[in-house]
Amino acid sequence: MTQCYVSVGSNIDKAKNIEAGLNSLREIFGELSISPIYETAAVGFEGDDFYNLVVGFESDLSAHAVFQILRELEFKHGRSPNSQKFSPRHLDLDLLLYGDEIIDDGILKLPRADIEKYAFVLQPLADIAPDLIHPIHQKTYRTMLKLLLSQ
Repeated sequence: MTQCYVSVGSNIDKAKNIEAGLNSLREIFGELSISPIYETAAVGFEGDDFYNLVVGFESDLSAHAVFQILRELEFKHGRSPNSQKFSPRHLDLDLLLYGDEIIDDGILKLPRADIEKYAFVLQPLADIAPDLIHPIHQKTYRTMLKLLLSQ
């Protein structure tokens, strides 16, 4: 089994869509580690604030299979197949980490770069996996968060 971490976000009917997304993730992957929810401003566009959190779970599926399931869940919960990167979301599910694998194959890039760019991703990840080490930077997420917040 491989430990996976997924960023979860919504800014459309936030509470309802986050709860529905968590329920869907539980149905497929079982027990979840769930960070606190953070409310943050939309990034890259004008829009309602987002709820953001990170969940962790174990899976024996491949990274690409987990990624595909997350995409299908986004569509099931209202995401349009042709939605823009920076736009409102019913449910946004981004695979952040798949164990300590490093993947960049044109379809999937892990670890996801958002970890080091955005506090709304790094903070909840550090909440549930503070001492886990980033596979490229070789720093804990707790340390990475301190560095990001000090900039």
